[in-house]
Amino acid sequence: MSKPAKSSPGEFNASTPLIMHIDLNSCFATCEQQARPMLRGRPVAISNRAGKNSAIITASYEAKERGVKVGMRRLEALVVCPELIFIEAEPSKYRYVYNKLLNIMNDYSAKVTMKSIDEGIIDFSHAPSFAGTVPAKSLREVGHEIKRRLKDEIGCWMRCNVGISTNRFLAKIAAGLHKPDGMDEITPANLREVYASLKLTDLTGIAAANAAKLNAVGIFTPLQFLEASEEALRKVVFRSVCGTQWFKRLRGWEVDDYESDIKSVGRQYVLESRHLTYTQVLQRLLHLAEEVGTKLRLKNRQARGVYVYAKTHCNGYWHRCHMASLPFYTTQTIWHIAKQLFANAPGDIREIGVTCYGICQPADEQLSLFGDKLAREQLVTSAVDDINLRFGARTIHSAETLQTNVRVKAKIPFGSTRYL
Repeated sequence: MSKPAKSSPGEFNASTPLIMHIDLNSCFATCEQQARPMLRGRPVAISNRAGKNSAIITASYEAKERGVKVGMRRLEALVVCPELIFIEAEPSKYRYVYNKLLNIMNDYSAKVTMKSIDEGIIDFSHAPSFAGTVPAKSLREVGHEIKRRLKDEIGCWMRCNVGISTNRFLAKIAAGLHKPDGMDEITPANLREVYASLKLTDLTGIAAANAAKLNAVGIFTPLQFLEASEEALRKVVFRSVCGTQWFKRLRGWEVDDYESDIKSVGRQYVLESRHLTYTQVLQRLLHLAEEVGTKLRLKNRQARGVYVYAKTHCNGYWHRCHMASLPFYTTQTIWHIAKQLFANAPGDIREIGVTCYGICQPADEQLSLFGDKLAREQLVTSAVDDINLRFGARTIHSAETLQTNVRVKAKIPFGSTRYL
């Protein structure tokens, strides 16, 4: 195994690059083009819901070339691209591709991390084939092999970008340099050249707020960011250990190899009509409570608090929360608390949400005066989860939603794969 360089963190990391970032190109749109050959080469946009005001969550490269952007509303996108084809998201397809990609990546290393449904990291320092001083093949060869396997094992229309470097940050930057279907490596030899070709906001983690902090002290480019001292970043710009982390990250040292614990589990929903009755809104709120409960149990967690909110059409924001004395995890409990909190919600609602917080590990079972009742509730909840897992979500669900004729479909998570 290649040993890490013993250089100072103030110097560039000169270790052998062993981090590979895989990024599926326009994943959801590409999956649809793979599944439906008639869509190939045509501008395609994916949204979570069919409707004239639906927002685009993914666009094919053909659509992007015509000016279509993620976040555009359907009517807005059709103005810039009248021939745009809209498709409602089908999560089952994307989960299938996610699992195929994960299986391919697991063949190369014992340490694989999926950062989202369409992005993953392979750490080759945990790969047996790279344990020696002279590996059997280079990472570039492995990258080309993964590209071929995507086409062979999923379909000929599948493409990915591959980035290689000494840490996760630079590997991701490398994967975004030449989309679609590119492959790049960032080393100390070309690091400055790469930074010179980018804007500050092209750097992962530098959005408007962080860019403003950097601009305030005269840092406007990635090269200026690189040349700033660790002390200036820590004491003046970020005023925390984040400055030290950025100093190391920019130079190829790993500071992002960790996984944060679950702090909350939530679900939001934009109502399909502004003319729904209070009862109909409650029915949709129950859909959300069911999904939140399922996610909570999937990760073997309990919660102490429930938070509900509503946004109105006049941009008002209303919310209520409750912290229970004991942890809970059943849908019935979540819904009971959420329903009570929602009793004083405003009218003219356009969006609702339910979140469980105060997440904790299940406590040891203790004797209780209500032990029999609790045991029955736990057994019923477990049985329902098993059936829904085997036969499909909401095969068994609350009778209170039988009259809705609307199913609040599960969203595809972009920034987390915890529940896939």
